[in-house]
Amino acid sequence: MTTLYIDADACPVKAEAERVATRHEVPMKLVANGGLRPSQNPLVEVVVVPEGPDVADQWIAERAGPGDIVITADIPLAAKCVDAGARVLKHTGEKLDARNVKEALAMRDLMSDLRAADPFRQGGGKPFSKADRSRFLNALEREMRAAK
Repeated sequence: MTTLYIDADACPVKAEAERVATRHEVPMKLVANGGLRPSQNPLVEVVVVPEGPDVADQWIAERAGPGDIVITADIPLAAKCVDAGARVLKHTGEKLDARNVKEALAMRDLMSDLRAADPFRQGGGKPFSKADRSRFLNALEREMRAAK
């Protein structure tokens, strides 16, 4: 059975994911180290993990597998989930799979090195837009159908 896992600490599409999961009657797990309100939806479980680096990521990576869908912007977590056979989407709707996750991991490492070498090259990603939200909804709908 498909389960939808959300790396929920900074995920801007939790409500959208819940709507899609509910429509498809798929259980959803919001995983974070705190600060999330419980949902009244019986399909949604809020999983609170202990404080610590990558504890939520580790929890998801240990459970996600074939047929599951993971929503995360964390590229190392995405790589582990892809290796385990799960389908992975970023909150922008970008699909990460065996064809592109290693490249995304290498790009992440390169950008991290560039930021470390130049203290003036920090942060500043583009803001999350309505178009990103729409792309995410379309991508999640496609993945849900494919997973079933």
